Amino acid sequence: MSRRPLTGAAVAVAAIGALLAVPGTAAAASQTYTVDLGTTTGAVLHGSNGALYGQSDDGVPGDNLLAPLKLTTGSQKPPGGAQHPGADILDVAPSFFRNGGGTMYTNIQDEYSDWPYQNNGISDYLTKVDTAVNAVKATSYASKVVFVPFNEPDGNWYTGLGSSNSSTYASALSSFESDWSTVYARIKSDYPDARIGGPNTANWNSKFFGDFLTYAKAQGQLPDVFTWHELGPSSLANYRGHYTAYRALETARSISPITVNIDEYANRRDLSVPGQMIQWAAMFEDTKVYAQQPYWDIAGNMSGNTVHTDIPNGSWWFWRWYAGMTGQTVRTTPPQADVQDTLQGIGSLDTGRKQAQVIVGGSSTDTNVVIDNISGATFGSKVEVTVQSLDWSGYEGASAPPKTISRTAYTPSSGSITVPLTGLNSMSAYRITVTPNGGGTATTPSVPSYSSYEAENAAITDGTVVQQATGASYSTAQLYATSGTKDVGYLTASDSKVVFTTSVPSAGTYNLRIFYGNQNGSPSQQVLRIDGANPRFVTYPSTLNWQYRSNVTVPVTLSAGSHTISLAVADSDLGTSAGQVTLDKIDLTAVPSTPETVYEATLADISGSPSYSYGDVGETGTGALVMASGDKATFDAYAPTDGYYTVRTDYTSSGGSTALALNGTTAATYASSGGSATTSSSRLYLTAGINRIAVGPNSGTTLTLRDLKVDGSGDTTGVTKYEAESATLAGAAKAQSDTWASGGKNVGYIGNSSGNTLTFANVSASAAGRYTVVIHYAQNDRAGSSSYNTNVESRTAQLSVNGGTATTLTFRNTYSWNDYWTLPTTVTLAAGTNSLKFSNSSSWAPDIDYVEVAPVNG
Repeated sequence: MSRRPLTGAAVAVAAIGALLAVPGTAAAASQTYTVDLGTTTGAVLHGSNGALYGQSDDGVPGDNLLAPLKLTTGSQKPPGGAQHPGADILDVAPSFFRNGGGTMYTNIQDEYSDWPYQNNGISDYLTKVDTAVNAVKATSYASKVVFVPFNEPDGNWYTGLGSSNSSTYASALSSFESDWSTVYARIKSDYPDARIGGPNTANWNSKFFGDFLTYAKAQGQLPDVFTWHELGPSSLANYRGHYTAYRALETARSISPITVNIDEYANRRDLSVPGQMIQWAAMFEDTKVYAQQPYWDIAGNMSGNTVHTDIPNGSWWFWRWYAGMTGQTVRTTPPQADVQDTLQGIGSLDTGRKQAQVIVGGSSTDTNVVIDNISGATFGSKVEVTVQSLDWSGYEGASAPPKTISRTAYTPSSGSITVPLTGLNSMSAYRITVTPNGGGTATTPSVPSYSSYEAENAAITDGTVVQQATGASYSTAQLYATSGTKDVGYLTASDSKVVFTTSVPSAGTYNLRIFYGNQNGSPSQQVLRIDGANPRFVTYPSTLNWQYRSNVTVPVTLSAGSHTISLAVADSDLGTSAGQVTLDKIDLTAVPSTPETVYEATLADISGSPSYSYGDVGETGTGALVMASGDKATFDAYAPTDGYYTVRTDYTSSGGSTALALNGTTAATYASSGGSATTSSSRLYLTAGINRIAVGPNSGTTLTLRDLKVDGSGDTTGVTKYEAESATLAGAAKAQSDTWASGGKNVGYIGNSSGNTLTFANVSASAAGRYTVVIHYAQNDRAGSSSYNTNVESRTAQLSVNGGTATTLTFRNTYSWNDYWTLPTTVTLAAGTNSLKFSNSSSWAPDIDYVEVAPVNG
């Protein structure tokens, strides 16, 4: 049903910006989630954050999205594989490993172009095994790769493995065992130190697994990693039983435990949804196995966790939370164990950092989170509890960081506290952080008013309500995630419109966030009216398909009280809009007068060996980092748009200076504060999405760092725009008309020859230094589609500054030639006039609309 606005202190955590009441004693709740800090269950593994075809190229996704996730595994096609056009393991390995990735897997059968794979006999396949293994063996990455010789054998060459007919099964088993031995031996012959994974079935199969283990042990050919897939919604109920049964199969055969990788898991409706992904991650972390999200749609977006090159969605932030868990996991007891689509979670304890973290999600039922055995030796007599909420933003909808919705001091009773969570949203996830409160009072977080309204419950004219994904079956779970499980489509008639009845508690500016899908082949539009007045077009960029949800945000000014918000195909004043969209829901969130995001230092990524101080909890309630030379804290700072922001640090320092680096390059140096608390600020150009900002003391400095703050909404003063059609075009490069381009034109046919170039020859710099260049581009290369994959491809271009050595940039697919995305890069310019030359001697570069150039320090 349509949700009422969330106001006052009555209710809680429905989504970003919603309110949470956390009183000193527990409110009545319908269920309980228990965390036992006194029982640890092993080091935090971070095992389930991998993805199949999560990367498509070096740079897609960008380093700023990969590094914070601390990826433990990833799976890509073998070198030169024909199954998909990109995502070659050797193409993406540099970015995977330079960003801290652990182990890469490759399905050797992806050398074949068809699905199911062509079966040309084992001799033909062995030539492909040689090609894949020898290519990887020749690289520095070889020891970090696991070769998977058979991918879903029960669905390809050995389908009888899943048969209930004993003779059919026996025949398939004999064939598989023979081929396993042949291929295993060939891999080892090519590369004796190779690690091998298998059997990699599409389904759990106890009988086959037992028979396979018996055979492989007898042959001395056990896999180094035991792999299978959990790809149905029922796995949320059955996986732990599968895991227990598998370990029993090993024990019965006197086989030492083999590393397990569930190297494909989850359905389409789970991906991008924090409340669903926590349910899967909790199972795999509990059992300490590795796991990889599936490749249902496109390569290069980490299985639906990233938007553009450096822009996160809601589930990216979930995985960032997960990556931030340190120390040991602890025993947790959910309200219902092994029940699909219920509240599940993960708890961790780091006694060195004096932090406990709990992530829960997947239910709309009010929940008491009971945290037991809080050690006084670690936390003292009083603790500070910080609660954050993380909403779903769609597969392709940009998401701001999770919102802090409460900071509360608790005095544990017999080592226990109860944190009530009410008004939960089943698509959302929530993090509870427990730290010592050794003194001081945290600032009460400012939580903007928020309300949400489902399109299917609005007044609909000439549109159709469509049922989307549910967890009722595998087929329904393979539909796409949608708020409320429904959306409104077929808004194609001249009178088609959807009218929402809304209410806001006070007058002001609100961000109207519209969740939509657009498979029109170019940007689409609708006419927006508030209370029937002031019509204007809303433009919706293309999405992968009608259900692959994104969102756009439109600021609106509203008075207190009720309002109608209509989205229509046509308008008597403006005429007919372009294209069509599907509508899912709208959100209204009050815009703060002074936008600011605060990042806690004690929750940042660290290097070196800083200590954690909670003697004064400070504004955030989470204390401070105490650092010496060699220590560093790295923050994942989010910018909603390209532009200038004020970046501030609250700290105390003595002895020397402190450096602040933006995306790996020093951007500011702050003098010693002389032992007094101070704040230093810099005006820095941040690009849309994640910007990695590192703070650390220089030699001879002691730094006590509390937080990093990012203020503003992206000021563009000082940014210079250069239209491509006004630049210097050489060879076949030419200006071409496009309604959706800035100025109505872009420049295409750059590249595919060294002579086809685009040069911005008059780029002005007031002083020598580092400048950000934001390239606005379009490209829609595709290599066709399989039954469920869309084989989008990237393009590249070489950028040369003032005739210097060119840098290769990779441009992700924008879904149409009329949709313009951005790719940022940083260059060094000389004072005066500079040139930026785009070229590509071997293939086509993207169409370029314009570039923006801005000094990093504003």
